[in-house]
Amino acid sequence: MSSDKQKEPEYLLYCFAQSGNAYKVAQLLETVGVQRGQPTHQPLWRPRFVDFFNGETRTPEYRAINVMGEVPVLEFGGQRLSQSGAILETLAARLDAFGPRNEAERAEVLRWLLFDNHKFTSYTATYRFMRNFARSPDPAVLDFFRARCEGAWNVLNAHLAGRDYVLGERPTIADFSLAGYVFFDDEIGVHWRKEYPHIHAWMERFRALPGWKHPYELMPGHPLPKAAG
Repeated sequence: MSSDKQKEPEYLLYCFAQSGNAYKVAQLLETVGVQRGQPTHQPLWRPRFVDFFNGETRTPEYRAINVMGEVPVLEFGGQRLSQSGAILETLAARLDAFGPRNEAERAEVLRWLLFDNHKFTSYTATYRFMRNFARSPDPAVLDFFRARCEGAWNVLNAHLAGRDYVLGERPTIADFSLAGYVFFDDEIGVHWRKEYPHIHAWMERFRALPGWKHPYELMPGHPLPKAAG
């Protein structure tokens, strides 16, 4: 009887459904948990909803959790870690999953994590937020960020030509990082299949990973209450 008792998950993820950066970590944890056959009474992780749209990340209480005022934050083994790239790298080592196999791969993973954080996610997330959640965004600013997005999307699309994943034949944390915002395609206003076919094919392979879920299904907080929008 005690074997069926709900056990506390090893990882606690501060997140909300609209955050692609949190999704990067949530999907990695979900995929690893499913791959390992994690029973429902002993999940690998659980979400802790962060009420971003009602200002929780600006409160003193949340800043005590993360001085940067952001998600994701991951708690495990008495530690607390923020920034999705750092979390993904830590989890790859702790879980022995989706990490680099040698120094050359380590450098390549880091290269794409930095590209993602500096350009791919940075521009895409900003553009999507302004387009969907900001009030009366300046059209000129939207056009500027759209152009920046398209530049970053073209880089990844060209890189994925002839590759299954970012490093080649197998997925790594670089793929989980770059996948953070691409599944919000309707909110971004992009037709991946038509405009960026190599990204689309890569997304389909990513969808086939064990435990894949859309961000709005994987994390709490969707849909937004009307007053919060």
